Amino acid sequence: MTRVAFQGEHGAFSEIAAKRFFGDKTLLFPSATFNEVFLKIKKGTTDFGIVPVENSLYGSIFETFDLLLKYKFYIHAELRLKINHHLLAKRNLNVNKIEKVISHPQALGQCSNFLSCIKNVEITPSYDTAGSAKYLLENPDAKWAIVASEQAAKVYNLKVLKKNIQNNQENFTRFLVISKKKNPTKISLPKSSICFELKSMPGALFKALSVFALREIDLLRIESRPIPQKPFQYRFYCDFKGNLKDELIKNAIKHLNEISLSIYKFGSYEEGKTFLK
Repeated sequence: MTRVAFQGEHGAFSEIAAKRFFGDKTLLFPSATFNEVFLKIKKGTTDFGIVPVENSLYGSIFETFDLLLKYKFYIHAELRLKINHHLLAKRNLNVNKIEKVISHPQALGQCSNFLSCIKNVEITPSYDTAGSAKYLLENPDAKWAIVASEQAAKVYNLKVLKKNIQNNQENFTRFLVISKKKNPTKISLPKSSICFELKSMPGALFKALSVFALREIDLLRIESRPIPQKPFQYRFYCDFKGNLKDELIKNAIKHLNEISLSIYKFGSYEEGKTFLK
C-alpha cells in the first residue's frame, strides 16, 4: 500500500485530499506539524507527503515552500479541494449551550461571520481542525464545539450542528503531493515549479520575468520569501506552464541562470484536478 504522511489528525482536510488523490486503500500517517510530514518522507516512513500550499482566500502557506527547499524534495502532483467547514459538537449539545469554539486559526477566520453571531462564546485557536476533536474527547463535560470537516464528525462520532459555515462558499485549498524522487510519470498538461535567488544588479527581477515573457511561457505565480541568512534579501518561488524537459523551458532556465545565484527545480507535474468534496 502507498504510505502517505499528512499534517493533522484523522479527519483533517489534508487527509481528505490524500484520499481523493491516492484512493481509500492508502496507509495514512497523521503528523503534528508540516516539518514532521517532511521528516517522515526523509526517514522512509512514508513514500509521499501531502501538504497545503495555497488557499483561495488566505493566499500562500509559506512554511510549505520553505520546507520544500530545506529538504530538497520534489513536487509529484497537485490537487485542489473545496473546503466546507461545519460546526461540530458532542451529540447532547445544542448551539445555544456552547461556551467555547476551537479550531485551526485559519478555519476560525474563514467562519468569522457565523461565529460572531453566537453570543457569549470564547473563540480559541488550536493546531488542527480535526485535532480539535481530541479536546472534546479529553474534556467530556466541556460545552465546546469545533470547526472541522464532515469527515471529522464521522471519525469522532460528533453531531453536525450547522453545515457550511464559512464566510465564502468559494473556498478552495491547493495541496501538493511531495516525494524524495522526481515525478516519473508522463505528463499531458505539464506545470513546473522552481525557486531562484537573483544576483544583486539593476533590473534583475525584470530580467528574470523577461526570460519567460520573451518565450511566451505562461507564468502562473511568483512570490518572494526572505532569506534567513541574508537579512532583507529574497528568493523567488514561481510556477509556470510547461515541462522542465522541454527545450523551450531549458533555454529559459539557462537564461535565468545567468542572472541568478542559485536555482532549485521542484519538478514538473500534472495540473491538478479540483475536488468539490
